Amino acid sequence: MPSQKITWRGERAPLEAAGDALSEILWPPAGAVSLTKDDATVEDSDSAWRLEAYFEIAPDIDAVNELVAEHGGLGAGASEALPDVDWVAHSLEGLGIVRAGRFVLYGVHDTDKLPNADGDIPIRIDANQAFGTGHHPTTAGCLTLLDRFAGFAPKTILDLGCGSAVLSIAAAKLWGRRLLASDIDENSVSIAAENAALNGAGDKVETVTAAGFDHHKIAAAAPFDFVFANILAGPLSELAPDMADHVKKNGRVMLAGLMTEQEPGVVSTYETAGFRLINRLDQQTWPVLLFVKE
Repeated sequence: MPSQKITWRGERAPLEAAGDALSEILWPPAGAVSLTKDDATVEDSDSAWRLEAYFEIAPDIDAVNELVAEHGGLGAGASEALPDVDWVAHSLEGLGIVRAGRFVLYGVHDTDKLPNADGDIPIRIDANQAFGTGHHPTTAGCLTLLDRFAGFAPKTILDLGCGSAVLSIAAAKLWGRRLLASDIDENSVSIAAENAALNGAGDKVETVTAAGFDHHKIAAAAPFDFVFANILAGPLSELAPDMADHVKKNGRVMLAGLMTEQEPGVVSTYETAGFRLINRLDQQTWPVLLFVKE
C-alpha cells in the first residue's frame, strides 16, 4: 500500500505545535514528521514554513485535521498518496548532530562531523521506525537531565517504553550497568536491540516486549533504583501505582512525553502514589520530571 503524505504551510510556531501533536498525541502516530523552510518564499518570512507528515497506512484524515486544528490552529492539510518509499528515513536523514549534556547523538551520515571533545559519549541512532532519535525535546531533555545526575549510579535500571533505546544506551554507557529496556511495540524492541549492539552496549541492554510492567523479567528484576518512562501523559498517569510497586524506596523515576499543560495532573498522580518531585527540566512545551520514591 502506498504511503500517505499530508502537508500544511504557515508560520513556524503553530506548525511545530502541530508536528509535536502528530508525533506524540495522535495514535497511531505519524511515521515521520518534517518541518522545513519553504525555498519558494521570502527568506526572512515567518510564514515560509512547511510541515509534512508521513504515514505508512493512510490515516483518518478528519481525525488528523482535527488534532492539527486543536494544537496548531491550522486548517485542513493537503493530502496525497506516495510511492512505497521509506519516508521515515527520508525525513530524518537531513537532521544533524544533537548534543545533550555530554551525550552526542548522530546518524551514520554525520559520522565525519562528530566533535572530538573529552568526555563526550557518542550514541549512533540511524533513521528508522522506532521513536527516539534525540531530536525531539523529550529525548534530548531526558539525556540532559540524566547527565546532571550521572553520580547517582543506580544498580537496577528499567527503560519503560524504550523506543529506539537511546536512553538505555546512554545509561549503559554512563553507568556501565546492565539494564532492561521494554516497549509495547515488537518492531521497536527489535530496533532497540540492534541499536544497543551498534553502540557496543548489546551485552548490557536486555530488551523485552511488554505492556507496562507486565513481563516476568521485569518482575524478577524489580524493585528498580531508576526508571525512565518517556511515553505519554495518559499512560504515565495510569502506570503510577505500578511504578510505586516496582521502584525501591529512594529510587528515582524520570518522566517525559507529557506536555506543559498536562504536568500538574501527572505530578499530582505521582505524589499520590508516594513520589516527590525533586527536579524538573524546563522546556517550553515538553518538561522532563525527576521524582524520588519516599
